[in-house]
Amino acid sequence: MPLPHDFVFGTSTASYQVEGGVAAGGRGRSIWDDFCDRSGAIADGSSGAVACDSYHRWDEDVALVRDLGTDAYRFSIAWPRIQPTGAGPANPQGLDFYDRAVDALCEAGVAPFVTLYHWDLPAALQARGGWMVRETAERFGDYAGLVAERLADRVAMWLPVNEPVVATLFGHAIGVHAPGESRGFEALAAAHHLLLGHGLATRALRAAGAAAVGTANNHTPVHAVSDADGDVAAAALYDTIHNRAFAEPILLGEYPNGMGDGMPGPVAEDLAVISEPLDAYGVNYYNPTLVGMPGSPGTEAARDAVPDQQVQLTVPEGIPFDLVPVPAGEYTAFGWPVAPEGLTEVLVQLRDRYGDRLPPVHVTESGCSTHDVVEDGTVHDDARIRYLDQHLDAVADAIDVGVDVRGYFVWSLLDNFEWAEGYTQRFGLVRVGADQERTPKDSYAWLRDRILAVRASG
Repeated sequence: MPLPHDFVFGTSTASYQVEGGVAAGGRGRSIWDDFCDRSGAIADGSSGAVACDSYHRWDEDVALVRDLGTDAYRFSIAWPRIQPTGAGPANPQGLDFYDRAVDALCEAGVAPFVTLYHWDLPAALQARGGWMVRETAERFGDYAGLVAERLADRVAMWLPVNEPVVATLFGHAIGVHAPGESRGFEALAAAHHLLLGHGLATRALRAAGAAAVGTANNHTPVHAVSDADGDVAAAALYDTIHNRAFAEPILLGEYPNGMGDGMPGPVAEDLAVISEPLDAYGVNYYNPTLVGMPGSPGTEAARDAVPDQQVQLTVPEGIPFDLVPVPAGEYTAFGWPVAPEGLTEVLVQLRDRYGDRLPPVHVTESGCSTHDVVEDGTVHDDARIRYLDQHLDAVADAIDVGVDVRGYFVWSLLDNFEWAEGYTQRFGLVRVGADQERTPKDSYAWLRDRILAVRASG
């Protein structure tokens, strides 16, 4: 089944990954500035201090989006640009920058999809406890109101918090992302406050006249390595933690499996805020997850079956599940399995689990890191073209069985700072060189043609 002719195509980026200009325009420090200063925290010892320099090259990047033919551009606002310390009045220079950014997109005929938090928490708030304390969620609601007061008249879609599960697990449970805390299950307090921040921001956005509000949750289909009871239970636990614990408070107003009993309160009142109705549900998808009980025969057999692939998430001792490599015919440069059928599975699973509580869906991130070949000023990335082709077809398969999917946003427009991996992974449709020169890759031209073909089908 082809994609509908009015299907929304977009690309996505995040402020700390592309903007640079960390000392420009009155911006305060973020937890990622601090994390990058830690010895050994970033694979190549780099930081996002310059990144793609989009802070100074915004018009150039908007031209790339316009020429690609996409309908929308999803970008994030850096909270430290708006409130350098995470509280108090807005920094006029920060608001002016994003005001011009939104205007430039609108003038190019591109709908702004704005994420308010893509992980760059003001460092001053982290010093007071960060997402482990309720105050941060409350400050986030204030920040959302300040931004919306200036931009709500032109932003097509607001996505308050990007991937709270990743911020929780990577940043607070195992410490491989900022703020670099290894709290294990205690990190669930951060999860609750991130969700509460989402709800408070949603209320502030509505009060300011926001046209539409959604979310951007990371989802993965979770499979057990065997049908042994221990492996099945481990997979169910991981599915609860990764998927259900972040979807169900938003969509159903409740935590799964009694998880709310362990959350900081007042939980019932907070869930009423967290579950504010949404206009869209964003799904970020990259790969499926294979889970077993630590030390089980199924887990060991699964490891032996894919000996050359590294587990991307090292689970601390004492956690009752283990993540093992997923067999696949192809892997990304990151070592992630290419599994487009997993995207269809996630979309159908969401529809089946939540029914009419699920708003229209956008795939707000989907993409891959590849080993690009640069020849005579041209960038060949056939693996990315295959990936996008297969994943767009996977979306079409979900639509064919009745899932209301409205759009697909490629991660990412630009090669950028890939968090703890630094600049060692390239996800972009556009190559960014050390001199900041932008070079559209073969995948950029391919996607432009795919979009034109979908439009012509109408």
